[in-house]
Amino acid sequence: MSRHFHKELEKVKKMILSLGAMVEERVRRITSAITERDDATADEIVRSDYEIDEMEVEIEEECLKIMALHQPVAIDLRFLVAVIKINNDLERIADEAVNIAQRIQTMVKDQPTRLTFDYEPMAAEVEKMLQLSLDALVNMDVDMAFRVVTMDDEVDGIYHRAYRLIRDEMKQHPEQITFLINFYLVSRHLERIADHATNIAEEVIYLIEGEIVRHADY
Repeated sequence: MSRHFHKELEKVKKMILSLGAMVEERVRRITSAITERDDATADEIVRSDYEIDEMEVEIEEECLKIMALHQPVAIDLRFLVAVIKINNDLERIADEAVNIAQRIQTMVKDQPTRLTFDYEPMAAEVEKMLQLSLDALVNMDVDMAFRVVTMDDEVDGIYHRAYRLIRDEMKQHPEQITFLINFYLVSRHLERIADHATNIAEEVIYLIEGEIVRHADY
């Protein structure tokens, strides 16, 4: 392949890593805003979502252009396919950050007697999964990618505990049902971010090893 082709591939890699950094920062900021119900940060996350959307479209268009013009094969083709999928997952993660922000905006209108569930451990695990999945992409580290995949079970466990606790709280405090529903949805959105981080890790594994590991029994 020509030097120009490899420069285009490098450009795409820089673009996807830049998008990853933007999304990672949004996730970090919105998860830290959950307990404090930081309405200002939530509003900023919602208003800036267009930046992620525009970059996601730009990356996809760049990948499709390279595929059409150069007809890559083997590792180069796998790279572009993986980038297109990772690109989509990053955009979906940003959407989930917006969903959490919108839940916060609703929750600030309510004044419950206490918070039902401590989201800090779940948020920290989700942030770590996203960070490791992107680090695995940067370093082409298959072991790190597999580590992300195994971490998903822990987040799922926390999510189910949150559901049970909030369900019980709804029975005891029906007057706080609106707040508690939104509080529960926060856990759902965090769990979805973890799922997308897992998807990214699985695409890294595909990129490195050429093996599709979705739905595998780890």
